[in-house]
Amino acid sequence: MAAGAKSFLADAGYGEQELDANSALMELDKGLRSGKLGEQCEAVVRFPRLFQKYPFPILINSAFLKLADVFRVGNNFLRLCVLKVTQQSEKHLEKILNVDEFVKRVFSVIHSNDPVARAITLRMLGSMASIIPERKNAHHSIRQSLDSHDNVEVEAAIFAAANFSAQSKDFAGGICNKISEMIQGLATPVDLKLKLIPILQHMHHDASLASSSRQLLQQLVTSYPSTKMVIVTLHTFTLLAASSLVDIPKQIQLLLQYLKNDPRKAVKRLAIQDLKLLANKTPHTWSRENIQALCECALQTPYDSLKLGMLSVLSTLSGTIAIKQYFSIAPGTTATTARSFDLVKLAQECCYHNNRGIAAHGVRVLTNISASCQEKDLLALEQDAVFGLESLLVLCSQDSSPGAQATLKIALTCMVKLAKCRPHLSQSVVESLLTQLHSAQDAARILMCHCLAAIAMQLPVLGDGMLGDLMDLYKVIGRSATDKQQELMVSLATVIFVASQKALSSEVKNVIKQQLENVSNGWTAYRIARQASRMGNHDMARELYQSLLTQVASEHFYFWLNSLKEFSHAEQCLTGLQEEDYSSALSCIAESLKSYHKGIASLTAASTPLNPLSFQCGFVKLRIDLLQAFSQLICTCNSLKTSPPPAIATTIAMTSGNDLQRCGRISTQMKLSMEEFRNLATRYGDLYQSSFDADSATLRNVELQQQSCLLISHAVEALILDPESASFQEYTSSGAAHVESEYERRMMSVCNHVLEEVESLNRKYAPVSYLHTACLCNAVIALLKVPLSFQRYFFQKLQSTSIKLALSPSPRNPAEPIAVQNNQQLALKVEGVVQHGSKPGLFRKIQSVCLNVSSTLQSKSGQDYKIPIDNMTNEMEQRVEPHNDYFSTQFLLNLAILGTHNITVESSVKDLNGIVWKTGPKTTIFVKSLEDPYSQQVRLQQQQGQPPSQQQQQQQQRTAYSRF
Repeated sequence: MAAGAKSFLADAGYGEQELDANSALMELDKGLRSGKLGEQCEAVVRFPRLFQKYPFPILINSAFLKLADVFRVGNNFLRLCVLKVTQQSEKHLEKILNVDEFVKRVFSVIHSNDPVARAITLRMLGSMASIIPERKNAHHSIRQSLDSHDNVEVEAAIFAAANFSAQSKDFAGGICNKISEMIQGLATPVDLKLKLIPILQHMHHDASLASSSRQLLQQLVTSYPSTKMVIVTLHTFTLLAASSLVDIPKQIQLLLQYLKNDPRKAVKRLAIQDLKLLANKTPHTWSRENIQALCECALQTPYDSLKLGMLSVLSTLSGTIAIKQYFSIAPGTTATTARSFDLVKLAQECCYHNNRGIAAHGVRVLTNISASCQEKDLLALEQDAVFGLESLLVLCSQDSSPGAQATLKIALTCMVKLAKCRPHLSQSVVESLLTQLHSAQDAARILMCHCLAAIAMQLPVLGDGMLGDLMDLYKVIGRSATDKQQELMVSLATVIFVASQKALSSEVKNVIKQQLENVSNGWTAYRIARQASRMGNHDMARELYQSLLTQVASEHFYFWLNSLKEFSHAEQCLTGLQEEDYSSALSCIAESLKSYHKGIASLTAASTPLNPLSFQCGFVKLRIDLLQAFSQLICTCNSLKTSPPPAIATTIAMTSGNDLQRCGRISTQMKLSMEEFRNLATRYGDLYQSSFDADSATLRNVELQQQSCLLISHAVEALILDPESASFQEYTSSGAAHVESEYERRMMSVCNHVLEEVESLNRKYAPVSYLHTACLCNAVIALLKVPLSFQRYFFQKLQSTSIKLALSPSPRNPAEPIAVQNNQQLALKVEGVVQHGSKPGLFRKIQSVCLNVSSTLQSKSGQDYKIPIDNMTNEMEQRVEPHNDYFSTQFLLNLAILGTHNITVESSVKDLNGIVWKTGPKTTIFVKSLEDPYSQQVRLQQQQGQPPSQQQQQQQQRTAYSRF
């Protein structure tokens, strides 16, 4: 499949790939025509993979028509196989072009005398409801089959009725009374009633239908009090309310009533499950009374399983707006302390419960209250939350079972949240983590290290205090080479890198290297090196990459590691920069650039067609250009000393009217330098826009690089080129944003410091003085002294999104142009499929795809006659929303000029936040515009017959005039 995907991405349109798809379809068709049942079944079940590989309508339409033929003439087992394929390929159904023909072939089986064949057909129709929601013959067949005496057929009709009700308002309105009669009818067996009731959850198309369904369910829940009936009816009730939205408060009250009054545990469990569903979907509809009622139930129940469920609902609500509503004081009532609320009492009671799950939810509720109700005096609550977290930490860190680990994750998440919202509590939280780290199980230690790293990222002041304990632990771990120990080594090393803010001491480096030599495998060493690169510890990273170079089996991996080693060495060269020492700064940058150029050569060698490393190459090339621009700026500043303005500079400035001319050649060089930095900022912006799959930390890193370019260009403008109009307002607000990493914190600090320096010098002295050039050089050195962070996306791609485009008409051979007559417009159809990796939508999701079509004239043929300017260019854009990862649209192109036109289709995507990303791809086809036969004939006649006809007309005119 990967090879197929690769070849498709490599192709511009259908072309060659269409042949591949056709040959694959022919192969399966051969299996369908086989006389052996086994081969036929094998061919049928291989269709979903074919659809996944070639997801365009032209193939899917043909394939489904073949499957419909098999369904029509095959036996019931083959029909069942076709049904399963249809259900698996539900998102491809809308690509069937001949829907009528497909339905006709399938529907013919409904008239069979075999009830099983009819049942499979009904299920087939139900699975196709999304493309045939309003087919009256299908509606009629379902209604008729509900009255069948065969149970298999009735169950199939119920399945189809549920699917059609979800899609069709007319069908739902028509079938509602029929379902109601069957449910209330005495002749209908109870097990059938239990299957019919869930259909009512789809009766939400209009208010009256939802209201009548709700009344029916209300009658059922009182008329049939048996456990199974109440459970099914209540759950249908909840799903109907969740879809129709208006009845959610009533539904919450009904569920709370059953939770409180019904003695059956099964009903109580169902009520809790549905309350959780509504708490996740619509927390804003929960009133204070609802939460209070749930707290009372939880306080009174003697059963731990039910208490756990209720606390789960409350912990979900505590992280939403509902918690603020609960603590808000109603007008006219006296204020009460937070401790007197039942929710707080319940959470405090549960914090030390012997059931881990209950204790975790109790602590989570307390943490969320402390975090969200910050205006209240909650000192006692905060202490309760910390003590509860510490006791849970002690309990779970000694247990390596999956349940204990899940509970520990909840506790550690609460610790990070508490440290972020209430920084004064972070010290005690960190101390308890470090204390417990020595005696905990390895699985728990890994999670605790992640927690410590997250807290140290937010509050770097705590880092130094951690380092001693962490180093002691690092020395004693790693006695065995188990997977958990290897994972723990990586996690601990990460925390050490985060905790030692500026640079690693030689002692720390030696301890880490010693442990790696003892027990680690190459992958662990690589992961630690990767973390060192992320945290800016480039000397450590370089040594680790160097040690791994000879341990890889592929030359691509060798070049990849070699490039990382060179980049780390390049960044290490920049750590020796000193302020005011500009000559050594130039030599450091030159040394760094030398390593970067070696690294980019290795990185290019490491790329493969399947993994082109485009982001990595783009990021490094920009870094190289940025370093060169910095070097050039320092040289330009030095030129004030080496090449001062000539004696006649003032006269030249007065003559030309340009005051900057009195500064000599440095003014023009500064202008070039400013343009270079602006150009770099634009290129960083383009890299940002092309990185749709990158994580937020990587994107923030690119953004900071862009800001540093803009900062320097602004400093050059404000100090030298245009001091009068320089504004500092737009640059000052960025420092207030919440920072997520040490790299970002240091970059923001440098930027703010540079801005202050520039602002203090601005307009005080006439440009260009040595103060101005010194300020610029110091700004460059300050920016370069912050160690560059190579973020996750440089090493690892967690989200993968790609778009395949297919254009029609499309040439058989990509080099051949498509022929079009110049008096006709070309209808260009653009189809596309969005493909995802293993974690679709992890960081951002596609809302719509923007398609931009442009045409340019490559070569002109024929006569050079004038054509209106409108006919010469085609530049169009359309925005389409993918449905089931497929989109399609058409463009009309005017190609009136004779000759070969190059038509380019470029796609970009818009995410849910409205941000446009230039993801590509870009597809090109050639179109040859030919003169239409009639115009050609007229033109030839005119060319051949024009001179004699003109002579005849002139003779006729003369004879006519000569008569008078």
